[in-house]
Order: sequence, then structure tokens, then C-alpha cells
Amino acid sequence: MPSAAVLEQKKQVVADLSEKLKNACVGIVVDYKGINVADDTTLRKALREAGVHYTVVKNTLLKFAADDAGLQGLDDVLEGTTAVAVSESDYVAGAKILCGFAKDHEFFKIKKGFIDGKVIDASGIEDLAKLPSKEVLVAKALGGLNAPISGFVGVLNANLRGLVCALNAIAEKQGA
Repeated sequence: MPSAAVLEQKKQVVADLSEKLKNACVGIVVDYKGINVADDTTLRKALREAGVHYTVVKNTLLKFAADDAGLQGLDDVLEGTTAVAVSESDYVAGAKILCGFAKDHEFFKIKKGFIDGKVIDASGIEDLAKLPSKEVLVAKALGGLNAPISGFVGVLNANLRGLVCALNAIAEKQGA
């Protein structure tokens, strides 16, 4: 039986983790077995630069935090070495970094994840990693919005050029 101080400490860890899970738009649960310190440091740096919080966590504490956050369906992967990466704003960055890392490291595995509170499997995370970045998607959306306006401006300019040419022709005839 753990002491009261240890129990309170664990409750606080669960509460903090639960709050991170609730505020996250995306989370990824991984099995980090088989990576060395240098690779782990490189991974953590890349995730931190992308604004993704990466934490090694005990399975029982993650289970309690996930239940508190309303994430049902993670229990079956909560065994072995477990870490969780969460992002509050970028849906794609963590998935891209972790899936790329998993391709280069045989024992590092994506277990499951969640998007906006809905649990998805590892293949869903891999699909998420294949999406373009937020900046590319915004640029494509703005380009799509800009295309009809550019076409409309082109039509107006053509009409104005035609009008100017007609006025010039009339002025030349009157001047001649």
C-alpha cells in the first residue's frame, strides 16, 4: 500500500495528464522500446520544436487519465513501455515526426492515438502523418478562394481593355 504522499503525487500526475489530454486536439501513444538516449534526445527536440508535448508515462496512470478525459479504447495498448505525445494546435506535426521516427527505428511503434477526443488506431495516425502541413493546407485553401476572384478581375480587365480600345477607335475616327 503506497503512502498518502505517494498516492497524492500520483493523483496529481493523473490530473495533470488528464488536463493535457482534454486540451489536446491530437494525441499519439507509442511504444518507445529499443531507442537509445541520443535518438530519444533527437526525437524530443523535434517534437518540442513542433509544439508537441512528449511524456513517458506509466500505463496505469495513463489509463486513469484517459478515462478521466473521456478517451475510451486505449486500454488494450497500455502495456510495455509507453509514451504519449499531445498537441494542442497542430494535428499533423506530431504524427509526421513520430511516424518518420518509427520507420527508422525497428522497435519504436505507434500504438494508437486520438483526434478531437475520438480514439483511432495506428493506421489512422499513419494516414494523419501523410496529410500536408497546416501551412500548405491554408495556402491551398486561399489559392482556391483566390482563383475565382482572379478570373473575375481578368474578365473585368478584358472588358475595360475592350472599352478603352473602342473609345480610342471612336476618338481616332472623330479626329480624322
